[in-house]
Amino acid sequence: MLLFFTLGLLIHFVFFASIFDIYFTSPLVHGMTPQFTPLPPPARRLVLFVADGLRADTLYELDENGTSRAPFIRNIIMHEGSWGISHTRVPTESRPGHVALIAGFYEDVSAVAKGWKENPVEFDSLFNESKYTWSWGSPDILPMFAKGASGDHVYTYSYDAKREDFGAQDATKLDTWVFDNVKDFFHHARNNQSLFSKINEEKIVFFLHLLGIDTNGHAHRPSSRDYKDNIKKVDDGVKEIVSMFNHFYGNDGKTTFIFTSDHGMTDWGSHGAGHPSETLTPLVTWGAGINYPQRVSAQQFDDSFLKEWRLENWKRLDVNQADIAPLMTSLIGVPFPLNSVGILPVDYLNNTDLFKAESMFTNAVQILEQFKVKMTQKKEVTLPFLFTPFKLLSDSKQFNILRKARSYIKHRKFDEVVSLCKELIHLALKGLSYYHTYDRFFLGINVVIGFVGWISYASLLIIKSHSNLIKGVSKEVKKPSHLLPCSFVAIGILVAFFLLIQACPWTYYVYGLLPVPIWYAVLREFQVVQDLVTSLLTYPLSHFVGYLLVFTLGIEILVLSFFYRYMLTAGLTAFAVWPFLTRLWTRAKVTSLSWAFFSVLLAVFPLMPVVGRKPDISLVMGAGLLVLLLSLCVVTSLRKRKDSFRKEELLVHLLQVLSTVLSMYVVYSTQSSLLRKQGLPLMNQIISWATLASSLFVPLLSSPAVFQRLFSILLSLMSTYLLLSTGYEAVFPLVLSCLMFVWINIEQETLQQSGVCCKQKLTSIQFSYNTDITQFRQLYLDDIRRAFFLVFFLVTAFFGTGNIASINSFDLASVYCFLTVFSPFMMGALMMWKILIPFVLVMCAFEAVQLTTQLSSKSLFLIVLVISDIMALHFFFLVKDYGSWLDIGTRQLLACTAWLFIYISASPNRLWIPWDPGLDSNLLHAIRACISHYVIVMSMTIFLVFLNGLAQLLTTKKLRLCGKPKSHFM
Repeated sequence: MLLFFTLGLLIHFVFFASIFDIYFTSPLVHGMTPQFTPLPPPARRLVLFVADGLRADTLYELDENGTSRAPFIRNIIMHEGSWGISHTRVPTESRPGHVALIAGFYEDVSAVAKGWKENPVEFDSLFNESKYTWSWGSPDILPMFAKGASGDHVYTYSYDAKREDFGAQDATKLDTWVFDNVKDFFHHARNNQSLFSKINEEKIVFFLHLLGIDTNGHAHRPSSRDYKDNIKKVDDGVKEIVSMFNHFYGNDGKTTFIFTSDHGMTDWGSHGAGHPSETLTPLVTWGAGINYPQRVSAQQFDDSFLKEWRLENWKRLDVNQADIAPLMTSLIGVPFPLNSVGILPVDYLNNTDLFKAESMFTNAVQILEQFKVKMTQKKEVTLPFLFTPFKLLSDSKQFNILRKARSYIKHRKFDEVVSLCKELIHLALKGLSYYHTYDRFFLGINVVIGFVGWISYASLLIIKSHSNLIKGVSKEVKKPSHLLPCSFVAIGILVAFFLLIQACPWTYYVYGLLPVPIWYAVLREFQVVQDLVTSLLTYPLSHFVGYLLVFTLGIEILVLSFFYRYMLTAGLTAFAVWPFLTRLWTRAKVTSLSWAFFSVLLAVFPLMPVVGRKPDISLVMGAGLLVLLLSLCVVTSLRKRKDSFRKEELLVHLLQVLSTVLSMYVVYSTQSSLLRKQGLPLMNQIISWATLASSLFVPLLSSPAVFQRLFSILLSLMSTYLLLSTGYEAVFPLVLSCLMFVWINIEQETLQQSGVCCKQKLTSIQFSYNTDITQFRQLYLDDIRRAFFLVFFLVTAFFGTGNIASINSFDLASVYCFLTVFSPFMMGALMMWKILIPFVLVMCAFEAVQLTTQLSSKSLFLIVLVISDIMALHFFFLVKDYGSWLDIGTRQLLACTAWLFIYISASPNRLWIPWDPGLDSNLLHAIRACISHYVIVMSMTIFLVFLNGLAQLLTTKKLRLCGKPKSHFM
């Protein structure tokens, strides 16, 4: 059995990894020839301002007094330059946003495991193509463009990472540091001949990354005075820098300025998903080569922003974020970034029609080069008779479009050139997507075949080894045939040979060959299948169909709960009614009423807001008081039984109560300190980390009696959970635990009702009780319900207070009791533990259920495995990357994720899908939701093994303050 679980774990890791090979492979290709416009550029230098986390509406709108928060930028829009909205893609995070701006493509997924400061895949960028680039700003952003640059021509100047403190007195100092250092740099250049010579070259870039707005948005929300005042500070700083540039270069008119943002921010101070407040960012350009403001009488847009911002008479030019990269390259005359998929927004250019046409032609050729390389790569590793080219862009069509475009340029039909080049770009982007997903169907089929085989084998193992379903069926032992293993060996050799001649990656061998041994194992149990069919034929058809429908309905409710959280409410409501439809109500009225009460109470949480809630410390304090009140009741109850509550255990209990009180104090004190902008007090930080560290071993000092140990675990974990809570979610683990206590009791009643065993008092059952293996019983039909309850409670623990598949549902304020300085890995790990705490509570309760019902954890785990795999197969089929947003409309309820269960410990904002030129932002948003569902279910299955081990450790291990420790693992 140990071998089976080990192999099962490995197989699930393969299934888990498959989604990344199918949907998350790198889209980047190499080997293209650099392309640049052959005409002289309008600018010698470019200055790029990126105000991190700046929303378009907050910049463009007027304040309550009818004045602009950014008067200098507003003046540029009305008198000097062009403006619009830059539409970003999910995930709306700093790294992918900057990559789109500067490199012109949408971030590669292999950056998931690399963090912020390293480029896992080489890519070209504006900075790399420039002669020199100087950059100032955050240490999280600047290094990734300097490290990948060829040569030594990208210079970075960063402040210390400790300055990125969400609890600091004034986050605008981050932006002030940038502006001051730029001024000092130019002052120093006047006295440094070498530097002076460099900054007077052509094709140079100055990049100013301004993080203060983002930091204030996270700490105080975008509606706060801090966020809005920071915009005014940035506006003043930009004005000073522009004045300094003009003075330094003698107003030569050869400087282009671009002001934009990498992403926006929600009203609750987070970003990462696809809400308009996150995807709509400002774009303001002025200077050399940029069109002057264009007055218009009317403009057609799907939104009403122009009227709200009082800019309806100034022409608005919207772009996709990646389009800014080719705009910048054409302005200073450097080659387009080789991996850019941006389309040059020619309406921003103030130049001759010939320049616009040539630039657009260069843009088209640059993207077409990527298409050609991608097609060649795929053609080289595919058998000629299996290769299907992209028919919409054949070699002849490429030649005809390019020839026609050159002809139009020669005959000065420049508008036709621009139109024709845009058509070629769109076709090339579709072709890139086609070849990038060329093997998707083949890989998907292999994974599905393996999935179905594994589910079949696990089901047969349950029936054969852990149930009485086929024991009454006569078996004829047949001599094993050599034909079956020989056949599967031949199939494996054929699959391997097919993959070998196509030079497929090694992972293709794993996905292609894995189904072979799995289905061999299934067919070896053919006798079990025959016996199962014989056994089922003895059951009434109506009973069989009824059970099958109930099982299918339960699976569908679990699947739908990933899309609609209120399905959890429906399920819990059904749970509440369940005892009254059985004989439980007549046997255990108090237990049934308690079950119904706590089920209904827990059902309220999925109906509450996922995101957008404001921190409410009073709710956290209320949860703490409830824990203290419950502790008092439990101590009073246990002290009445003197034999079961020793002084040592009372001391442990008082220590946990003290920990809860300290947690309440730290939460309140930290909140007050941050409101006064005094930062995180050191003593609070020490207490928080000490509470977290002690939460896993203090329960081990308590009595191994079921009730006392579970309550001790609840108290310890609640102390940590309070420190990580900002609102109503603080009450969730408490209600969940109460329901788990009732669940243990009601399962005892159910088992006694079925006559399987006699009821034992919970006070007499200990986790360390040496359970004889012979006491474990075979599975019954009702055990499927118990496994379903476990899966349902785990899903409820996962989504009960929010949808963790949504990046922007996380509030950084949750970790402010532990740290306020930006640290993505540490913050991600703390948030991960917050999510896992309800999981641990459920698993510890289930350890008690297994003990009291004499149920083997191995047999039950197999049922849970089958249920989870069926759900994962659902989500695997639901993943799509075609059609309109309306075609996948139901999937919009879950925001984009890059938060996936397995990677959340690395960082809250590190999972993103690679660019797919054929998809719009909303569709990508939906794709991530379904992929995240699949990964969540697969991760839940994999982590269940580790959570089960942790639950056994917490429930069965016994530490003593003195003497020899004693333990027993069941």
